Amino acid sequence: MPDKIPMMGLGTYGRLEEDGIRAIVSALEIGYRHIDTAQSYGSEPMVGEAVRRSGIDRDDIFITTKVAQKKLDRAQFMPSVENSLKDLQVDVIDLVLIHWPSIDPDVPFESYMEDLGRLQDQGKARHIGVSNFPIARLKQAEDVLGPGRIHTDQVEIHPFLQNSKLVDFALSKGIVPTAYMPLAQGRVADDPVLKEIAEEHNALASQISLAWLMQRGIAVIPASSSAERQKSNFEAQNIALSEAEMNRIAELDRGFRIVVPEVGPDWD
Repeated sequence: MPDKIPMMGLGTYGRLEEDGIRAIVSALEIGYRHIDTAQSYGSEPMVGEAVRRSGIDRDDIFITTKVAQKKLDRAQFMPSVENSLKDLQVDVIDLVLIHWPSIDPDVPFESYMEDLGRLQDQGKARHIGVSNFPIARLKQAEDVLGPGRIHTDQVEIHPFLQNSKLVDFALSKGIVPTAYMPLAQGRVADDPVLKEIAEEHNALASQISLAWLMQRGIAVIPASSSAERQKSNFEAQNIALSEAEMNRIAELDRGFRIVVPEVGPDWD
């Protein structure tokens, strides 16, 4: 079983019902061994069934899920994870994240971070981590849990929103950043710099974006139901970019954030 989050994973937002199961099975057949889901996606049962149908040993697949923001209070936290275990058809989840910091003043930060640590202590989560946490929240999490326990911080990262300050801080703490929306909802496909670099590698702009992220030490979880696109994304692992190419992509950052909740954390 992978002891560290695999750098390439499949996002499962929107992968529902039988079509969703087929899409996840397709990815597993291609070679994906990291499947990312969340309580709020509704795709946990699809992930569980796809893993079962794939016939691949459970120990060879790294499953990530996230506790929903509305389930962070003490009364709901642990029961929600028990439901996740049931839906995923597993005894232990490889990585459990807090999906978003609570915005409910009646749900203390310390409460749900302590519950997250308790999950790991009880053997229900092999690793624990967070999502959408800025640096200030990561520091608070370390204060509650102690150093070295946060495995990843899953945030929006792509060439147009590079989040370099947060990425550098996470890496300095041994935390693997995970990029959701690593293709900026398909916008990378039209970028002239990425397209030019892609031509040099006989690749696609989307593959260049994923390769650039992984070379920075950032795990990626692109979502797709198309076997062709899944294969293309997966093969981005074979691309090695030069320092000059990495630097050219670094210049594309323009702070373009796609996910902007009405009430969210103070981003770095």
